[in-house]
Amino acid sequence: MFTTPAFAQAAQGGGDLFSSLGGTLLLPIAMFVIFYFLLIRPQQRKAKEQAALLKAIRRGDTIVMSGGMIGKVTKAVEGESEIEAEIAEGVRVKVIREMVVTVRSKTEPVKKTEAA
Repeated sequence: MFTTPAFAQAAQGGGDLFSSLGGTLLLPIAMFVIFYFLLIRPQQRKAKEQAALLKAIRRGDTIVMSGGMIGKVTKAVEGESEIEAEIAEGVRVKVIREMVVTVRSKTEPVKKTEAA
């Protein structure tokens, strides 16, 4: 008469192992898939685009550095981690390539001339 509903419920059957594990593991797996497509994959794509942007920096490009300074690239050697940028007339600074946030204006590649 004073039995609580929790005690009044019938005991569940043993069931098979797959159904009990499937229900338990389904939610974490679904959450991981959602995190992968919403967070991890876009972050990897953005990192790949940033790496391509840094690799493509060449002389004449206008860049924005992580400190907010804007400069024009005066020397960029492919494979080196440093570039040289002019931030004011006659003022040149060396900048680590990874400190470049974005390239504001790209220049055309220098055309190779044939040696005579």
